[in-house]
Amino acid sequence: MCWLYLALAILFEVSGTTSMKVSEGFTRTLPSILVFVFYAVSLSCLVLALKSIDLSIAYAIWSAAGPAIIV
Repeated sequence: MCWLYLALAILFEVSGTTSMKVSEGFTRTLPSILVFVFYAVSLSCLVLALKSIDLSIAYAIWSAAGPAIIV
């Protein structure tokens, strides 16, 4: 289950980054709100994943997979 939480954390982080671009410099309301919601859910899922996965491994995967998917 912890790996599922990590995968969800990555997907929500990518969604937050995408919403940041769509918000056009935080001038559009709904995408701007979604940025904060997606990042909050992403960090919550990451915390849940850290209950079973070592911090160094989980953070390395989370911080590398997001930019790799965006690119």
